[in-house]
Amino acid sequence: MLPERRYCPSVDEPTYFSTRLTDDPRRAAVWTHIARYLRPWIDAGGAALDLAAGRGELTAALEAKRRVAIDLHPALPDLVPEGVEAVVGDATDLRRFTDAEFTTVTASNFLEHLEHTDIDRCLSEVLRVLRPGGHLILVQPNFALAPRAYFDDYTHRTIHTDVSLADRLGAAGFEVVHVERRFLPLSMRSRLSFGHRLVPLYLRLPWRPLAGQMLLVARRP
Repeated sequence: MLPERRYCPSVDEPTYFSTRLTDDPRRAAVWTHIARYLRPWIDAGGAALDLAAGRGELTAALEAKRRVAIDLHPALPDLVPEGVEAVVGDATDLRRFTDAEFTTVTASNFLEHLEHTDIDRCLSEVLRVLRPGGHLILVQPNFALAPRAYFDDYTHRTIHTDVSLADRLGAAGFEVVHVERRFLPLSMRSRLSFGHRLVPLYLRLPWRPLAGQMLLVARRP
């Protein structure tokens, strides 16, 4: 089952969370495979912050000395796995964190749920809390790959492609270091959802069928 994490401050967060992020052990297994793939851009000895972390499965799978999950859901502290710091709050407002506190920031299926002004604020905050040389890792739906299904989720607010998001990151002050236009299928409801053990094989494919999500990695200069 492939990852699907959602965030939108304009909807009832607990209700949306309970319907879209039900407890499923397969999701944690998928994130373990994906986190292993992301190792080249994660500082194992540093601190990692996962934005709009859902149940914290990705946060827990990150190989970092300190792992912090932030999400609006009030039950987050009771849901995240052991060893993950839970922060209940708006992931676009990182004022509670100090400058250069993290070496890695991750977000999956997040920015498309925000208005443009909130995205700008979020990226500015991420740039501030990242250490120089630290990485922002984004897994996002790619409108260029799935234009018909992109707005099947009624909380999607903005459109991004691998080209437009890379440009946006550059304009925000990041250096884009890695782009995969075709990274993962669009949702957990994809045809690959029946077997998380297929994920490592899928990620080794030179051409990934059913891909609807992209991967972008950006560095703070």
